[in-house]
Amino acid sequence: MSFAVQNPPLASEEEYLAGEIASEGKHEYLNGMVYNMGGGTMRHSALAVRIVSLLYAQLRGKRCQPYNSDLLVGVRRGNDLRFYYPDATIHCGPVQVDTRVIENPTVLFEVLSESTARTDTGEKRLAYLTIPTLEAYVLVDSAQRVVTVWRRVGEAWAPAVLTAADAVLTFAEAGCSLSVSDIYEATGL
Repeated sequence: MSFAVQNPPLASEEEYLAGEIASEGKHEYLNGMVYNMGGGTMRHSALAVRIVSLLYAQLRGKRCQPYNSDLLVGVRRGNDLRFYYPDATIHCGPVQVDTRVIENPTVLFEVLSESTARTDTGEKRLAYLTIPTLEAYVLVDSAQRVVTVWRRVGEAWAPAVLTAADAVLTFAEAGCSLSVSDIYEATGL
């Protein structure tokens, strides 16, 4: 017995971006494949909102600004094209208010959950760390008080794992910082 496996048609960049404007949900894009994004838990949402709120309080009126998970980040390397919705972004470049996609973020944040941890620590990390303007990639665990910060060290990237409540994440380009205790405040962790 044999059967044919049909592959879904690949979406072009233009089709994907037009579809995102018309869609009620969010989708991420990986070289023509479009993936639906599921919802998160209340803790996941609280952590993401907390990060954006803390950043906004520090960056209000400054050149660098924080954005929530509605802003797409495009990652291009040769023929490799991806679009992701990070949980939070710091962007220090010029912007137009109707911009839907940026390709030059300064700091990216992903809140890890059971369903996203593998992608956030693997595929997305590898893609994000190719962005020339990126100062740091921050992974915030939603199951335990652990923040992993990936930073450039020479030509490579290295992680630092922060668990102490008084540990501080400093972002030089943006001129702001976050403490682990502030990130996790009122989350039960």
